[in-house]
Amino acid sequence: MPIVICNAGPLMALGKLNRLELLTDLYNEIQIPQAVYKEVVTAGLARGAPDAQVVRLFCSQRQLPVVSVSETTMMDYTPQVILDPGETEVLALAQSVMNPFLLMDDEVARAEARRLKIQVRGTLGVLVQAHRSCILTFKQIKLLIEEIATRPDIWIAARLCEQVLVNIQKNDKG
Repeated sequence: MPIVICNAGPLMALGKLNRLELLTDLYNEIQIPQAVYKEVVTAGLARGAPDAQVVRLFCSQRQLPVVSVSETTMMDYTPQVILDPGETEVLALAQSVMNPFLLMDDEVARAEARRLKIQVRGTLGVLVQAHRSCILTFKQIKLLIEEIATRPDIWIAARLCEQVLVNIQKNDKG
């Protein structure tokens, strides 16, 4: 089973949707790099972001490890693109573990993960996997994806949300 390393985008989006439990429903081992936790929780709480409190409580209750990425691990990774500190830690950590699986939404960071031949999935991919695993019904996933498409605080394109819904409907029928 892969080690799932989570970046800020999916944590914040699933926190805003109040569906963080999908992470532990779908994945056995989840790690959150310290820079990601600082970005989502510490900085989020300082800004008064309600999802920061949701993520903090979820991580505490589910005992998700917030991992410190060693200086050596960080020095062993040189990104080919400009990344924020959380994305850099996620990718550096991924290169240091066996069989990593990343959760990240940022397209530049996802392209870098693919360049490194690391499996990656975003928030929408988590929702689709939850639907395929019969955790979410079609009505539930449709509502969540439509909410993502209309929320200004979740930065996932409405066009991509529409494409994912069309694909789910097509696969459900076929």
